[in-house]
Amino acid sequence: MSSARRRIAAASVVASAATFVSLAPTPASAHGSVFGPVSRVSACFAEGPETPKSQVCKDLVADSGTQPLYDWNEVNIANANGKHKELIPDGKLCSANRVKYRALDWARADWPATNVAAGSYNFNVRITAAHLGTMTMYITKPGFDPTKPLKWSDLDPTPVGTHATPRVSDNGYYRFTGNLPARTGRHIVYKVWQRHDSPEAFYGCSDVVFGSSAATAKAPTQAKIDAGASLSTVSHSGHGGDEQAPALASAESQPAGSSPVGAVTWAGGAAVFAVGALLLNRSRRRTN
Repeated sequence: MSSARRRIAAASVVASAATFVSLAPTPASAHGSVFGPVSRVSACFAEGPETPKSQVCKDLVADSGTQPLYDWNEVNIANANGKHKELIPDGKLCSANRVKYRALDWARADWPATNVAAGSYNFNVRITAAHLGTMTMYITKPGFDPTKPLKWSDLDPTPVGTHATPRVSDNGYYRFTGNLPARTGRHIVYKVWQRHDSPEAFYGCSDVVFGSSAATAKAPTQAKIDAGASLSTVSHSGHGGDEQAPALASAESQPAGSSPVGAVTWAGGAAVFAVGALLLNRSRRRTN
């Protein structure tokens, strides 16, 4: 083979390997939802996507299908980078301005709710991937009207809970203590979880009722989560940083850069290097 042909062949192989690397899949991330107080999407998922019990959850499925519920842990914006108010307009806070979850923005007073009282509160967040970040909980101001779309100005600017999230979890949960102010009637607790290892952020609305024992929200059981896993369309790859399943609090975190996409990219680069080196060595032997 002439030197020109060898150069063309090498370029072809390198281009093919580069194409392989560029086509490595980068599916959407999905990393958790609040179970205490129970978020809207979690409450409807717990009722059962195929057989919802409450009218609002029935209406959600009629409007958007069952997939938003099977994907209960994915209410996110991949490139939020702290620009929450810029990216999410008033009235779209619960869905993070995503059409897929639009029903979560419905201004209704019949969402399944959690009974709460003023004072110390133990937040309980079920996660499916642990990330370095900050999780901040807000609550609506006194006089909030649940029959009107939630606006940023409806949220009390003082957080009711803040948690620096590590790369490990407590058996799949982040648990931390906050403090709920005095309120009456129905309110919304709003979660913003901004990652520090990626621009990605997660959001969620949890309906709460002060001074009542008639709450109806229930968190999904592990059996329910396991049963619905095969119908979920999300994964934990992409959007940068560590993409790993929750580990025990005592376990060491996975090394940075260990995502499946990173592994594929490294393998592709290694393949390109190996092929180039092989062709170069052959060329040298034939010219010597």
